[in-house]
Amino acid sequence: MSALSGIKVLDLSRVLAGPYCSQTLADLGATVWKIEPFWGDETRAWGPPFIVAQEGGGYELSDRGESAYYLSVNRNKQSLALNLKDPQGQAIIKELSLKADVFLENYKVGDLARYGLDYASLSQLNPRLVYGSITGFGQTGPRAKEAGYDAALQGYTGIMSVTGEVDGEPMKVGVAWIDILTGMTMSQAILAALFAREKSGLGQHLDIALFDVGLHAMANLAQSYLLTAKAPMRRGNSHAQIVPYGSFAVKDGYIVLAIGNDGQFQKFCQVIGRPELWEDERFKSNAARVRHREILLEMLGEVLLSRGRGEWLEHFQTANIPCAPVNNLAEAFADPQALARGLRQNIHHPDFGEVPLIGSALQHLSQTPAHIQSPPPRLGEHSDKILKEVLGLSQAEIDHLRQAEVIL
Repeated sequence: MSALSGIKVLDLSRVLAGPYCSQTLADLGATVWKIEPFWGDETRAWGPPFIVAQEGGGYELSDRGESAYYLSVNRNKQSLALNLKDPQGQAIIKELSLKADVFLENYKVGDLARYGLDYASLSQLNPRLVYGSITGFGQTGPRAKEAGYDAALQGYTGIMSVTGEVDGEPMKVGVAWIDILTGMTMSQAILAALFAREKSGLGQHLDIALFDVGLHAMANLAQSYLLTAKAPMRRGNSHAQIVPYGSFAVKDGYIVLAIGNDGQFQKFCQVIGRPELWEDERFKSNAARVRHREILLEMLGEVLLSRGRGEWLEHFQTANIPCAPVNNLAEAFADPQALARGLRQNIHHPDFGEVPLIGSALQHLSQTPAHIQSPPPRLGEHSDKILKEVLGLSQAEIDHLRQAEVIL
């Protein structure tokens, strides 16, 4: 059973935030019609790595082909390659919007109004339509017309100001963090709007901005600023309000310690062979440890360098002290927990054979788990299928649209 079976999503988004959202809906069973220009979603060209078909089956890495970036967020979708600038292409989108429950787009504010595909226009045709708009700064405000990119938004919203070493330069998060969070937020908004529609019978416009999401996701640091009027500083991998909490160098690498209360700290002092640290008034409470963080962290740094990662983790885990290795992705995917939770799954691709994809975090719902049903589509792979099965066009009509360069 799929939670969103029967829900149809008309997806005009591209790159990351929108496709991440629509993939989440597709994993939960929604039908997603991915509308692409003739050159495809931009991420098809973002690489390397790319893969191409190998003679005799399978795939190999290449400097061209299908990109890992595109493959990461487009499974379970159907691709319709369409010329949106052609009035016939616009008419197809309007017809599909009559069949859709959700319309998702990430164009600049006002761009789709030129084609009569904005919320005001489409809601007149289909009042039940849930229309999601993802932009950099939202539909209102002095920056509304500006384009929004994850790296820029990490600068605007403060995350770079608190990421990086204390004396180092500001640092962005290693993945497009705000794009991913925005995709998650939009999927939540869509589910809430669909639930509200069950009661009201009406859709609504969902105005979700990367700027809003990024600032909201600053959470405790943002709230601390609002209370103190003091902007937090970079602390490397340390925590602003808990000590010791973060990454620490050991003999052969790094580990993470997340000691969140005084009882854990007392046990920690016993395990590392420094019980006197717990008796020191400077470290008797978390608040005291935060005040004296530099002194304590220097002491702990010397002790932790005396043993290797495996030895320390074994000791800490035995004592129920929160800890973890600092893994690279090879180590993360090889972890027995990742294997047990299905976080790497193979799917058959018509060009490449078995292709590994990232498993959904929603696959363990007891009644309606997420599933990977189909690989990310080839450009325009489902153009004929959508036009025939959804809009009822004949093959002759489809051939005419292709000859007129309305579809690919």
